[in-house]
Amino acid sequence: MTGALSHIRVLDLTRVLAGPWSGQLLGDLGADIIKVERPGSGDDTRGWGPPYLKDINGEERPDAAYFGCTNRNKQSVTIDITSKEGQALIRDLVAQSDIVIENYKVGGLKKYGLDYDSLKEVKPDIIYCSITGFGQTGPDASKAGYDFMIQGMGGLMSVTGQPEGSPGGEPLKVGVALADVMTGLYSTIGILAALAYRDETGEGQYIDMALLDVQVAALANQATNYLVSGKAPTHMGNAHPNLVPYQTFPTSDAHFILAVGNDNQFAKFCKIAGLDDLPGDVRFDTNRHRVENREILAAKITAVTADKSLDYWMEELGKAGVPCGPINSIDRVFEEPQVKHRGMAIEIEAKDGSMQPGVACPIKLAKTPAAYKSAPPELGEHTAAVLKRLLGKSDQDLKSLSEKNIITL
Repeated sequence: MTGALSHIRVLDLTRVLAGPWSGQLLGDLGADIIKVERPGSGDDTRGWGPPYLKDINGEERPDAAYFGCTNRNKQSVTIDITSKEGQALIRDLVAQSDIVIENYKVGGLKKYGLDYDSLKEVKPDIIYCSITGFGQTGPDASKAGYDFMIQGMGGLMSVTGQPEGSPGGEPLKVGVALADVMTGLYSTIGILAALAYRDETGEGQYIDMALLDVQVAALANQATNYLVSGKAPTHMGNAHPNLVPYQTFPTSDAHFILAVGNDNQFAKFCKIAGLDDLPGDVRFDTNRHRVENREILAAKITAVTADKSLDYWMEELGKAGVPCGPINSIDRVFEEPQVKHRGMAIEIEAKDGSMQPGVACPIKLAKTPAAYKSAPPELGEHTAAVLKRLLGKSDQDLKSLSEKNIITL
């Protein structure tokens, strides 16, 4: 075995981010991932640049860095699924697969005979995961859903951004397509649960994943805060609705994050900051009281932290075990000693010998670690090899399919 899922094959009919994120994670864990793309154009994100990936000579490839973030460990096969022969190829590949992941609009694959009900006739124990913006049922099921929309509709933007009425106080989206990424992660969890069930019963199943469902679930404490209190949270900048002090504070040369999680940590911080009277002050002696008096406390802390440098606070608070950290730009993230130690920046060799950069899988399995077998593929790079290996197609078969524009070689 070369990975925990090395016995599993996935037919990846997805594009953009949520579905490909799930497919890449399964591939990192050892699964054989066959990514089916449109002949000629492929996954939309191949063109979402600049920047673009580089070839062995340092020249731009046709594929954007965006595509590279979520398509390693995959084999690219081009098939025109709108054609009868293309649909037959997909069904034949399904017969050789364990999992299908797709993110077409609701009903989009049914007209091609590639929906779950049709494909379970081909492979009764198939696990079929559909990812859409709003799910397979409900008044919005037929609508297209994109991450930005979902961050807004799902409440994330309402709790992100500077406080209302302050400069820049409008709601903001998160700087990463987080609803897509989380949906990819939840989809992977669902797929692994379905695999465990199939191992026990021999039965496959259908998985209905919706970006909106995931975003609502991921509201976490903000959702339960509302459900318990009846009061909708709002955007508070970098402050926390339930913990104080838990926000950014200025230093003499930068800002830093102070993340106090309990009274003991607060007392340690106050000792270092020369604010020894605060832990005994009834306004600040417990987290509940600090939340009730957050503005007064924040002003007192700001007056002290602004007098010394970022390095001073990182060193002194770090030695005392008070949770704190710098606010890194992404270039500095990859220079962090801890990030380097954990091997989070990787390179994978492409077929032309170029080294393609990427970010490591964060799952550290002791016996079956994640592996990086192949760089993000060129469009159709594996069409011939996969159709020969799995379906027994001859060179003449492939030539005929190519001449009909069913595949591209």
